[in-house]
Amino acid sequence: MVEAISVIKYEGSNEVLAHKHEKEDFTIGSQLIVHESQEALFFRDGKVFDQFTAGRHTLVTNNIPKVRDYMKLGTGGINVFHCEVYFINMVTQMGIRWGTDSKVRLFDPASGLHVEIGASGNFNMRVTDARKLVLKLVGTTEGLVQSDVTGDGKSYGTGMFKALIINKVKANLARIIKEENLNILEIDAYLDVLSSKLMIDINDTLDEYGLTMPEFYVTSIVTPDDDPNFARLKQQFADKTLKVREEEVRKAEAEAAQQRKIVEAQTEAQLKAVNAQGDAEAIRIKAQAEAEAYKMKAEAEAAEMQMKGYTYRDETARQVGLEAMQNGITGGGNGGGAAGGIGDVASLGVTLGAMGGVINMTKDAMAPIMGESQKVGEGFGNVVNGNTGAAPAQAPQAAQAAQAAAEGAWNCPNCGKAGITSRFCPDCGLARPV
Repeated sequence: MVEAISVIKYEGSNEVLAHKHEKEDFTIGSQLIVHESQEALFFRDGKVFDQFTAGRHTLVTNNIPKVRDYMKLGTGGINVFHCEVYFINMVTQMGIRWGTDSKVRLFDPASGLHVEIGASGNFNMRVTDARKLVLKLVGTTEGLVQSDVTGDGKSYGTGMFKALIINKVKANLARIIKEENLNILEIDAYLDVLSSKLMIDINDTLDEYGLTMPEFYVTSIVTPDDDPNFARLKQQFADKTLKVREEEVRKAEAEAAQQRKIVEAQTEAQLKAVNAQGDAEAIRIKAQAEAEAYKMKAEAEAAEMQMKGYTYRDETARQVGLEAMQNGITGGGNGGGAAGGIGDVASLGVTLGAMGGVINMTKDAMAPIMGESQKVGEGFGNVVNGNTGAAPAQAPQAAQAAQAAAEGAWNCPNCGKAGITSRFCPDCGLARPV
């Protein structure tokens, strides 16, 4: 009698990667239950009949057409078929440890020294192709668990992929360090670079078995601290770092000194500019004060002249008249003896006459002076002619001089006075134009 079941499913440990169902005979119409984290494969004679993803599947000849040829009528008239069913766990396996079993020899091109290092870490793994996994790893066995692939998870692993991982790490670790020009003394700063590149190399091989490492971590690089070559390498790196630091300090000091000189020069220039502005402001204030003082003095003089009843033009005429009188008295006698005296007296008369017009003296005030001057002139004239009376012989000459004076009369362009025969205008004091 053929024993068949009507429900096909598996609910086991998460560490199981592949599980072969215990029963191999199933009735038509049986229910296949595949969980979200699983896939199911049907095998017959070592070949894959069909593959099912998550869900509930009813096994009938419509959805399993190949089963029809292998169906047989069991005892009691029940239609059954024989096949092998594998449930594949698609969940990611986390925190699997790995580590090199021996040191990796590394050549440092910067120092020319050889050092030996070790590496360790952990990774995550999951199934990407259920068919590849079963065909290449499971075969006819009862299934596959994580420890078979990666070890027990507590040590560095004794699984079938241990050799693969260690070989990939040892073969590529030194190459990556050289290609990326990584300093072995600063290797901890580049663990992410090592991790990503090693993961790519390992996954290229795992893909053939339907597996992948979504994450691969290098968590530690073991350096040979007791190795003399490594000690020399550290000393060389320390000396180089110290020299570079000293050069950076010198450069910073030089830049600071240069910046200080620039600031000092700018400050000095600004001070000079401020001082120049201060001097210019002082000069401006002084000139303004002098102008104000001059203005005040001029306003005072103008007020004084207005109070006394004459104008600036009158004052100017008075000054000109006084200067002319001074010149007539002290500088008019160019000749010597009696002739010089006669010229001085004549000039005095003319000057006093001009002053009478300049400062508007009254005729009464000027008459005695002018009369005396005229008498003195006449006296001199009589003495010259040899008598004390009038000089008839000189009358024609006097008439000629008067005529010449009349002919030389001029009009004042300033005040409009006409027929002026003197050197200065008797009204405004303007000198005769040349």
